[in-house]
Amino acid sequence: MKKLNYKLMENAFNNVDLEHGLKVIRSKQLTMSKYTTRFERIFAKKIGAKFALMVNSGSSANLLAVRAAFNPLRKIRFKIGDEAIIPSLLWSTSLWPLVQSGLKPVFVDIDSKTLNLDINLLKKKISNKTKVIMAIHVLGNSTQIEELKKICDKKKIILIEDTCEALGSKFKKKYLGTFGDFGTYSFYYSHHITCGEGGMIVCNNLNDYKILRSLRSHGWDRNPQDRKKKEPMGFNFINEGFNLRPTDIVASIAISQFKRFQKMNLIKNMNRSKIIKSLVSSKKWENQFSFIEKNNFVSPSWFGLPIIISKQFVNKKNKFLKYLNKKGIQTRPILSGNFLKQPSVKLFKLNKYNEKFKNAQFVEDRGFFIGLHSTKISQKQLDFLKDNLLKISSDIL
Repeated sequence: MKKLNYKLMENAFNNVDLEHGLKVIRSKQLTMSKYTTRFERIFAKKIGAKFALMVNSGSSANLLAVRAAFNPLRKIRFKIGDEAIIPSLLWSTSLWPLVQSGLKPVFVDIDSKTLNLDINLLKKKISNKTKVIMAIHVLGNSTQIEELKKICDKKKIILIEDTCEALGSKFKKKYLGTFGDFGTYSFYYSHHITCGEGGMIVCNNLNDYKILRSLRSHGWDRNPQDRKKKEPMGFNFINEGFNLRPTDIVASIAISQFKRFQKMNLIKNMNRSKIIKSLVSSKKWENQFSFIEKNNFVSPSWFGLPIIISKQFVNKKNKFLKYLNKKGIQTRPILSGNFLKQPSVKLFKLNKYNEKFKNAQFVEDRGFFIGLHSTKISQKQLDFLKDNLLKISSDIL
């Protein structure tokens, strides 16, 4: 009899996805070409952005967004020494492009009920030096992004939306990632759609798009319509640059998955509801956990199921998570917890005044998450999760 388990992600690829990738391999045109361009067009149209540019990861998308916001070809841009506001609950590659580009990060605490930045606390952190806000849509939820955009427009602050965990989530029927100057997405293995590795960046300004396109490929101008007459062969380097290009293999797989991403997200949301209902309707339910609330006006596409351990059981957290993982229920921290506690923050002296972030620390101390699958959860899996999660209140730990 097969042993039950519950991984963060199951059945990431189906045979159709893989056949699309094999088709590209058989064509021998593996590098970035027509499939990448096709996926960019499909993605932009569906998400509601004018332009989309595929890259090799969501982290690279964050890097390009920040570097484009710094670029001399942009009218509104930041300068070295300016400030960037970012939530204290974050993933590392949301932060480091800001630091690497000479910005001073200003951290703001989160709303522990939604996991997203607290917009009222953010307002208090804005200064004359604030030139960038990095909004992170955590696990499919969002802050009050419409209000945040109004603040940024009024004060001419560049808004970057890290949407790597929220593909398909909407705020008032508008997709997250399309409110700011730039929106970034990830197609890593455990994300809403996947091609193994890969990412996307969207924008609505043609000049921003041209900057991004050049930065992606060495600062090279590869588009004939933009070339100068003095360099008709196309070896014209018009900007700084990286090599962050995807391959047509991953683009073709992403196209296949993107066709059904809404269906997959719907199933994930249904699975979330079933898991929570199974727990709270159990005879063994003792309010062992609480669950994250969606913010007002947000229609989330949940990335995972974040769980907050109740106060009376928090002393069992470490043993409990070891127990779950031993049983085959994979768990992860919520992002990286309170990032201000990470060794790299001390290394780069990013919190000189030793500021405390109680809500991010609360989430680190009491939170974890499990995956949400894009296939319908079975009753056996529901019972397996229920029985093992509710053992936190038993005497076995």
